[in-house]
Amino acid sequence: MSAPIIPNLLSLRGSSRGRGRGFGRGRGGSSASALSASAPGHDATIQATDTDAAVSRLSAVEIGYLQDPFAGLFVQPAPPGPTSRRLPIINRGTYTRTTAVDAIVNHFLASTTNQRRQIVSLGAGTDTRALRLFSSNTHTNIAYHEIDFPTITQRKLHSVRTSPHLRTVLTVTTPPLTPPPSSWTATGSPASSNNTLHCHGIDLRLLPSTDTLPSLDPSLPTLLISECCLCYLAPAAASAVVAYFTLRLPRLGLVLYEPVKPDDPFGRMMVSNLAARRIEMPTLDVFPLPVDQERRLQQAGFDAARHMTIDKVWEKWVTPDEKERVDGLEGLDEVEEWLLLAGHYIVAWGWRGDGFDLPDT
Repeated sequence: MSAPIIPNLLSLRGSSRGRGRGFGRGRGGSSASALSASAPGHDATIQATDTDAAVSRLSAVEIGYLQDPFAGLFVQPAPPGPTSRRLPIINRGTYTRTTAVDAIVNHFLASTTNQRRQIVSLGAGTDTRALRLFSSNTHTNIAYHEIDFPTITQRKLHSVRTSPHLRTVLTVTTPPLTPPPSSWTATGSPASSNNTLHCHGIDLRLLPSTDTLPSLDPSLPTLLISECCLCYLAPAAASAVVAYFTLRLPRLGLVLYEPVKPDDPFGRMMVSNLAARRIEMPTLDVFPLPVDQERRLQQAGFDAARHMTIDKVWEKWVTPDEKERVDGLEGLDEVEEWLLLAGHYIVAWGWRGDGFDLPDT
């Protein structure tokens, strides 16, 4: 799911390169729906953040922040002009957020090299991480699960079946039906990679009442990913989704990407802007600070928990050479604003069980 719109102090600076939004991406995407309210209008609002996320991802790719040959396949062609290009501060945020989650995913995969493993992405939307992993030719034996609204998974299936580029990476094994199925499976190419993608068309609010998630193997080490997804659920519903997996998977890691610090001036403006779009993030009130996110993971049953704000990810996880490369892509005049904005987003992760681990800070 996309990160939320950024505060007005940034968007009021003005730019012909597009509206300033939060660190949108994809994986974000449309995920498990909005808030305590479940009205179709609210769900549609949350699902629409996937479009913002896809455009932000494509902006970062086109400028050179990220390498993602699939980003443009999930964005509708825009009219001539630079309207899809995001502000530099947003592009840097998209880059740093993607770098952080990719680092944790890669650490998980490196620690489970000699066994089959699985990744579960909540509210995946048009996220391209599975495609990037499968096409890298370096990662094998991955069972990748994506969960999202049925309309989103159906749309992704259509994209895979109609895109020659996507068909070089995925072979859909689910028979064509009318109407198209909302849950479907594809194998990665080449078949010898033993990579599979399972897309589940399920409203996450209903997942805890589901007996089994097809093809989810409780014996495998598993990484659960929530990028601006669980934060849109009521706290009890978000906890129930996590519990669905902790009760079934003894070897489990979880990585969260969410906003924090809603009570300082910047955070209050961020929340106000979200409210103007009829978007709420109920868990933000329950886990407002970085330490609260660590506590959340510990209370969910994870043996170890860590966190890092996005500004610290840039500082500690991006090498000096890479910083120099990124700095050279486009000017960033709003350094103080970048640090302020990045300090209001966090990556938190936890893990338990033998056979794999996740990075320390």
